[in-house]
Amino acid sequence: MKSFLALPIFKDIRFWIILFFLVRMYGITNPPLEVAHNWRQTTGTMVTRNFYEGSANILYPRIDFAGEKTGITGMEFPLLNYLDYCVSEIFGYRHWYGRLINLIVSSLGIWYFFRLLKRYFSPETAFNASIILLASIWFAYSRKIMPDTFATSLVIIGFYYAACYFEEQKRRWLNLVLFACFTLLGVLAKLPAGFLLVLYAFFILNRYISIRLKIVFFTVSGMILAPIAWWYFSWVPYLVEKYQFWHFFMGKPISIGAKELVDNLGDGLKHFYDSALKFAGFGLFLAGLFFAFRKRDKLLLRILGLGFAAFLVIALKAGFTFTHHSYYIIPFVPLMALAAGYGVAGFRNKTVQIILLTLIVLEGTLNQLHDFRLKEHEAAFEKLEAYMDSFSKRSDLIAVNTGDNPTAIYFAHRKGWVASNDELLNASFREDIHQKGCKYIVILKRYLGGELYLPLTRVMDTEDWAVYKL
Repeated sequence: MKSFLALPIFKDIRFWIILFFLVRMYGITNPPLEVAHNWRQTTGTMVTRNFYEGSANILYPRIDFAGEKTGITGMEFPLLNYLDYCVSEIFGYRHWYGRLINLIVSSLGIWYFFRLLKRYFSPETAFNASIILLASIWFAYSRKIMPDTFATSLVIIGFYYAACYFEEQKRRWLNLVLFACFTLLGVLAKLPAGFLLVLYAFFILNRYISIRLKIVFFTVSGMILAPIAWWYFSWVPYLVEKYQFWHFFMGKPISIGAKELVDNLGDGLKHFYDSALKFAGFGLFLAGLFFAFRKRDKLLLRILGLGFAAFLVIALKAGFTFTHHSYYIIPFVPLMALAAGYGVAGFRNKTVQIILLTLIVLEGTLNQLHDFRLKEHEAAFEKLEAYMDSFSKRSDLIAVNTGDNPTAIYFAHRKGWVASNDELLNASFREDIHQKGCKYIVILKRYLGGELYLPLTRVMDTEDWAVYKL
C-alpha cells in the first residue's frame, strides 16, 4: 500500500484537485435545495435570473421578495451572479452554472494556494495544507451558488501574483496587474475575504524589498480599495435608501458584536473546531501550532497571529451572525489548513503522515456528504412554478409562509413577500399586502409541518401546498 501511494501521480497536488473536482461534480445540476443554506443560494440565483430576464445592469441587482417594490437593493457585488448570467446569455438560464463557476474558481484557488505556500514553506507542508483545504468546509461550499470560497480563491490568486511581483524581476508589471485584478474582484465579491490583505504587511515590512516597489504597490492597492469602498460604503447604502428595501448585512458596532460573541461563544468556537476542518483537522491545527512554537517558526506564527487578529474584527462586526452561520469561517480556513498541514509535516514518519491525511480527508468529506442531498420536505418546490402557471401569471405578486426564507419565491418564479404564519393569519397584514397588489397566498404545508387555514377562497390544494386567492 505504501509503495502504491508513493507513485508520482499521488504526490502531484493537481491529481487531487482534479479528483476532488470530479467528486463534487456529482449532482452539480441539482436545484439549490440541499440541506445547508439553500436560502442563501436562491437569494443569489434570483439576482442572476433577474439579470437574464430584465435589466442586466450589474450596478442594480434585484431580488424577488421585496413585495411590491422594484427589488433593487444593496448587496455584495454580484460578480458570481453576473458570470452566471453571462453564461446564461449563451446557453440559456440554468441555475447550476453558478455551481460550476464556483467549483472551477475554487479549484484554481487550491492550486494557487499550493504554489504560494511552496514559496515560503516546505513542499510537504504545501501539499498537506492543500489536501486539508480540499477536505475542509470548502468541500461543500465550493459547489454552492455562494461567493465565499469563490471570493477567497480570487484573493489567494491575487496574493500569489503579489508575491511574484515583489520577488521576481520577470514579468513584474504583469504580475502587478494580475494582483490588482484578482484582488479587486475577490474583495468586491465578498468583503470579509479582504481580511487576508493584512498579510501584505510581510512584504511592506521586508527591508530587502526596495522602497520603489513598495510605493508602486501602495499606489495600486489604493486604486483597488477605492472602488471596493465606493461599492460597500456609498453605493449599497444609496440603493437601500433609494429603493427602500434593506437586505444586505453590513455588520454592527463592535461593542454589540462583542457582547453577542460572548453570549454565543460555544457556537462561535464550534466553527473553528468543527465546521472549518472537523475534529481531526483541528487536532492537527493545534499540533501545527505546537510544532511552530517548538521550532520557533516565526513566519508561521506571525501569519496566524496577524491573520487571527484581522479576522477577529470580522467576527466582532458580525456578532451573532458569525456564530449562527458556518460559512463566515471560510476566509480564515486557508490559514488553519496551513497550520494543520505544518502539523502533519511535523511527524517525520511518512506512514503516519499518510494515515493522518487520510483521517482528515475521510472525516471532512464524509461529514459533508449530506449536503449533496436535497431537503425532502422542500423537494416539491421544483414543481411550484408549473402549478402556479396553471392559474396565474408570472407578473402576479404572491406571499409565501416561509418566514425569512425566499427559496419558495424563487421556485415559484414570481415576486412578492415572505411571511410567517402569524402574519398571514393577521387580517390587517393580509389587507395591507392585498392593497399593495398581492393576488395569492401560498401555504407550504410540509415546510412548517402542518396546514394553515385562511378565510379565503382556496384555488389549489395538494399534499405540499395550498394556494388562496386574495
